[in-house]
Amino acid sequence: MPVAAAPIISSVQKLVLYETRARYFLVGSNHAETKYRVLKIDRTEPKDLVIIDDRHVYTQQEVRELLGRLDLGNRTKMGQKGSSGLFRAVSAFGVVGFVRFLEGYYIVLITKRRKMADIGGHAIYKIEDTNMIYIPNDSVRVTHPDEARYLRIFQNVDLSSNFYFSYSYDLSHSLQYNLTVLRMPLEMLKSETSQTRQESFDIFEDEGLITQGGSVVFRKLELTLLIYGRPVYVTLIARRSSKFAGTRFLKRGANCEGDVANEVETEQILCDASVMSFTAGSYSSYVQVRGSVPLYWSQDISTMMPKPPITLDQADPFAHVAALHFDQMLQRFGSPIIILNLVKEREKRKHERILSEELVAAVTYLNQFLPPEHTIVYIPWDMAKYTKSKLCNVLDRLNVIAESVVKKTGFFVNRPDSYCSILRPDEKWNELGGCVIPTGRLQTGILRTNCVDCLDRTNTAQFMVGKCALAYQLYSLGLIDKPNLQFDTDAVRLFEELYEDHGDTLSLQYGGSQLVHRVKTYRKIAPWTQHSKDIMQTLSRYYSNAFSDADRQDSINLFLGVFHPTEGKPHLWELPTDFYLHHKNTMRLLPTRRRYFFFLAVSLLVICAANLKKLIVKKFHKYEEEIDIHNEFFRPYELSSFDDTFCLAMTSSARDFMPKTVGIDPSPFTVRKPDETGKSVLGNKSNREEAVLQRKTAASAPPPPSEEAVSSSSEDDSGTDREEEGSVSQRSTPVKMTDTGDSAKVTENVVQPMKEVYGINLSDGLSEEDFAIYSRFVQLGQSQHKQDRSSQQLCSRCSDGVIKLTPISAFSQDNIYEVQPPRVDRKSTEIFQAHIQASQGIMQPLGKEDTSMYREYIRNRYL
Repeated sequence: MPVAAAPIISSVQKLVLYETRARYFLVGSNHAETKYRVLKIDRTEPKDLVIIDDRHVYTQQEVRELLGRLDLGNRTKMGQKGSSGLFRAVSAFGVVGFVRFLEGYYIVLITKRRKMADIGGHAIYKIEDTNMIYIPNDSVRVTHPDEARYLRIFQNVDLSSNFYFSYSYDLSHSLQYNLTVLRMPLEMLKSETSQTRQESFDIFEDEGLITQGGSVVFRKLELTLLIYGRPVYVTLIARRSSKFAGTRFLKRGANCEGDVANEVETEQILCDASVMSFTAGSYSSYVQVRGSVPLYWSQDISTMMPKPPITLDQADPFAHVAALHFDQMLQRFGSPIIILNLVKEREKRKHERILSEELVAAVTYLNQFLPPEHTIVYIPWDMAKYTKSKLCNVLDRLNVIAESVVKKTGFFVNRPDSYCSILRPDEKWNELGGCVIPTGRLQTGILRTNCVDCLDRTNTAQFMVGKCALAYQLYSLGLIDKPNLQFDTDAVRLFEELYEDHGDTLSLQYGGSQLVHRVKTYRKIAPWTQHSKDIMQTLSRYYSNAFSDADRQDSINLFLGVFHPTEGKPHLWELPTDFYLHHKNTMRLLPTRRRYFFFLAVSLLVICAANLKKLIVKKFHKYEEEIDIHNEFFRPYELSSFDDTFCLAMTSSARDFMPKTVGIDPSPFTVRKPDETGKSVLGNKSNREEAVLQRKTAASAPPPPSEEAVSSSSEDDSGTDREEEGSVSQRSTPVKMTDTGDSAKVTENVVQPMKEVYGINLSDGLSEEDFAIYSRFVQLGQSQHKQDRSSQQLCSRCSDGVIKLTPISAFSQDNIYEVQPPRVDRKSTEIFQAHIQASQGIMQPLGKEDTSMYREYIRNRYL
């Protein structure tokens, strides 16, 4: 590949497709529209894709001149002096790719996007709408009668449902992979990338591709966990494998390459949103995998049955396919590989037990060739059997399994352990596995969970493991004092909703319905209405499996490139089965038996990472520019709004889960008892109703019969919005204000709502002068800065009877036309510089006074 002569544009976010009769011109620019690139697509080739990239970075003026010359040249050639020769076809935000069936190529453009979340300041977008444009012009187009049918099959895969992308963050890899750069693998990866990357696509090499590395990023969720005003983002990413993908009954087990059906890599990311920077912020992640049992097995769906019989299609005495699958997992995640098998073990009639017995035999055989420290850990647990038992708590047993799993694999965090963890260690924290490096922790190994469908039972088990890992993640960032989270807290309820949404999406794509059994079902606290919903979901899943799975499977095979339409060969809908599309090695005889081996080390990632001194952001192209996070996130070059800049649409623990009751603890880790409506309160129902009644009575009480009383509402305020039931009214309490007398009544009327809400009493230790100032402040807000006779009587100390508010500003010149910044003293400048250096990881040395103060703090608090 020739070396680029010009720097590559980072984050090509805006695209405009211009059209002439002979070419398409795809003009891409960064969001600030300061740099441009132009891609030329030939329209005179009926079936070939010819793309030319001049690899030149244009300015805005140069692009305008270029488009003007193209317009003038095409107008002259076509003899259209009175009309334009260059047409603007469509505006877009990204390129999904190019696809061809039996005629020419199509270009698939992202025409509508929506910002969903951000990771380290890198925006994550969801595809809202796409547009497929046929490239060859009508004069050279060679029509085919089956082209329209292939186009309909391809478009059955809805790209606007749960497909995500990013311009500057690689969603196809985990956070641990993206934040750790290794010198040897980096050079290897550069060489591999240079061999596979086509020169004509260099303009889009910084785009977050949707399909990359054998995975399809199809679900991205983020929620806000508010910890006493400190925002913490919890993000859940699902990466579904594209190598053996399909619907529920049509894709079971594994193919001859070791790729399993319904394989999904789930990653939960926790970050402190106070600092949005990979270099200075605090980030943590945990990865787990679900996938079908890695055997040659299937289910016969020729007869209409709710549970088709399970059959082993091929004898595999040497566990060849299982060996290939676990070999892949060892390469990707290292050891240990932990299998949590939730398939039934005891049945009157063999059904699921067939898979359990075969998987145990395969794991036992393969462990003979592995050293004891790297053997595959097999954990069988019949979850369905324990669910039916009245004496067993399913989630308690899962919690024990989750603790043992997380202790073996560890998790990723990009910062060293807190000093408080060293000073006051937790016994569970000391037993944590993984790889500890000077700059943080790395996850080594993976948990692989499966049942028969990898849907309901698997999602609940993954939730429990993720809940356990979340506790360790919060503890590592110093947000909780013990690595333990309890149910019925805002944090766990938010996390439960996150995983249920995650499971619903997987179930819809794979089984045709939402989850049937949820976490509340296994906790045995689901309401009666949930049973009817479960029945409807079961019927919906059965209908989808019986009538629409075949068409969905054809769409998946065409979309992922498993089937390539070719002239003279059978069409996709004419194939009796797609078995040979996914098992290509069965079409040829190998001269010798294929040898496979295991990566016995924990992985190259962990071995090399132990020698790293710093975790840095990965860069693969030496001409790639650094992303300016401040400009990309806040965008000072354009007029923006808070709704667009900050992700206010994401779920928040304080807004959506914390109950709107009095006397609550705002911590998301406080256990709240659920009431009959499904909401949470700290006390019982009678106490809550009594508190609401008292607050409503105080809010609606009439003002006392006095001329000095100031009512909260006047004729001008009659059209204001009413407060919701359960909230605190700010302008409904009558206030009687005097300078010296009746201070007790004033205290009772003014401060009582605040005491109910915040649990404090401002009247304790409050002087009469301070209370008079506070009363004036309350009166100022109630009257909406309006003057009346009562306020003039209350402000007898003022000469003109009106409270004078003198604005205090450090700006010598401060108005809407001109602002003169104030002078900053030397001490403030030094504090600001120290703050900036701290955000970059450069800490100032502590003086004797700081050290003694910290020691005294530790001695008084912990010793």
